[in-house]
Amino acid sequence: MADTQVREKTPVDFWFDPLCPWAWMTSRWMLEVEKVRDVEVRWHVMSLAVLNEHRLEELPERYREIVGPKGWAPVRVVIAAQQKHGDEVTGKLYTALGTRIHNQDLGATREVIAAALDEVGLPAELIRFADSDEYDEVLRESHNNGIERVGQEVGTPVISVPGADGSDVAFFGPVVTPTPRGEAAARLWDGTLLVASTPGFYEIKRTRTEGPRFD
Repeated sequence: MADTQVREKTPVDFWFDPLCPWAWMTSRWMLEVEKVRDVEVRWHVMSLAVLNEHRLEELPERYREIVGPKGWAPVRVVIAAQQKHGDEVTGKLYTALGTRIHNQDLGATREVIAAALDEVGLPAELIRFADSDEYDEVLRESHNNGIERVGQEVGTPVISVPGADGSDVAFFGPVVTPTPRGEAAARLWDGTLLVASTPGFYEIKRTRTEGPRFD
């Protein structure tokens, strides 16, 4: 008799800002992990603009382009789409935005956001939320839900995975380039679960010697 039992997938909560290239790299890794492990990613919005709104003057000018006023448009549109059309559109819209912003190097213009909405079949009128604060409270709640798990001194991505006792353990990262594929993605995932199951584990880090490579 065939085994018809369906294994329950491991939930992974992933917080992203569409403008962050490192979050984009990690998100593509998680999509690879979904292919090789029984994992289901649940996508959440966080905002570098929210994270840095009280310390903009301390940041390099090039970084202010991402976390300053221009950084609000993509996250506002994504959170509005999520609120109006359900959680299932969040990851799809992120992929459509990130492909254009990062892989195609088109930036986060209104035209880019509109094209991403069109690709995933979302109403064009959602673009109006790029300049609207209507869902900012929800955006901040989503952001805080992620960042409070890891602390204010980190950014995006944030992932939350099951720990040894079944409770969730959250990390900033992993920060990796290029995106691991296939078995390499699986090994990194297995290692992530390993460190998450180690009580008191906090950090492994080294200086980045290259930028994100969008293969």
